Amino acid sequence: MSAVSTRYTETKERSAELLRQVVAFMGRHAAAFNPVTFAVWYEHSAGGNLQLSAAVDARMAKSLPIDDAAIAELYESHVATADSKAFERIGGEMQQLMQSIAQSASQAGSQAGEFGEQLTGLTDALESQDSDQMTSRLNEVLAGAVEMRASTDVLQRKVAEGQSEIERLRSALERARGEALLDPLTGVLNRKGFDQKLHELLSQPSGADGSHCLVMLDIDHFKKVNDTHGHLVGDRVIQALGEVMRSSVTNPLHAVARYGGEEFAILAPNTTLEQSIQVAETIRRRTKAMKFRHRNANDLQLNVSVSVGIARMKPGDDASSLISRSDSALYRSKAEGRDRLTCAD
Repeated sequence: MSAVSTRYTETKERSAELLRQVVAFMGRHAAAFNPVTFAVWYEHSAGGNLQLSAAVDARMAKSLPIDDAAIAELYESHVATADSKAFERIGGEMQQLMQSIAQSASQAGSQAGEFGEQLTGLTDALESQDSDQMTSRLNEVLAGAVEMRASTDVLQRKVAEGQSEIERLRSALERARGEALLDPLTGVLNRKGFDQKLHELLSQPSGADGSHCLVMLDIDHFKKVNDTHGHLVGDRVIQALGEVMRSSVTNPLHAVARYGGEEFAILAPNTTLEQSIQVAETIRRRTKAMKFRHRNANDLQLNVSVSVGIARMKPGDDASSLISRSDSALYRSKAEGRDRLTCAD
């Protein structure tokens, strides 16, 4: 799945609503009508790029123009793909580091060649037993030894600095890779991150404490939420569920992911079915307790509930079969009245 497809998951109806907002923004501001301007206003309207929206709101609050220069800055800082930019930067720094070490090694190698010639000259002088020549050659060798030591010291220092720099770049690369696996709206794993964690889970043998479990959760009547209250409120609901799940899943080995749209998942390695049920029930109760109010009024807008399906991994399970059984349990919860939990077995 491409980075673009995982980043923009809006439905056709949702995209149409965003398009109207984007056109209105573009009409009110000075920047040219081009794909970069469209991308900035689209992500701002979608509400998932919180840093971008904060930067836009700050400029508006100060009555600063949002012209071509501002759009270019906003795009580079908040819209351009973070992981690809980081990989390009890290690759450039790594190349400079390797060139620096290679240059030092080349200089040390050249110095070693000259020192070898000096040693050969001293050997010839010793064989000739010419005292003047021996003194001259010996002085050359001594001077060469000093230069050789200096070159070696420089190379050793460069290698030591290189090791430290490589470790820093490795950490930066890991951070960039980690950010590429996160859903920007909720801060939990995205679908790509889910697939990667599921692959890791399936490759692990189950321990004595229990088998591996997959929990699938889906927001009930989410289409009605969007149709009645608008997609921006729908995004707030998704964000809130993400926060509930992050605070409820406390085991550091467990992973929370946005599987797609309004559906979420919990990967629970080496966990009993009872423990998985307990975590899922906590999320279900906390979600039902959430209250959503209009930003500019005190009237209650809506309550939210989730339906849950849990599957425990069986011998011979692969990713497809485990997801299928968990999904089937989830939709049994839907069919039996929603706001409930069903186990596959």
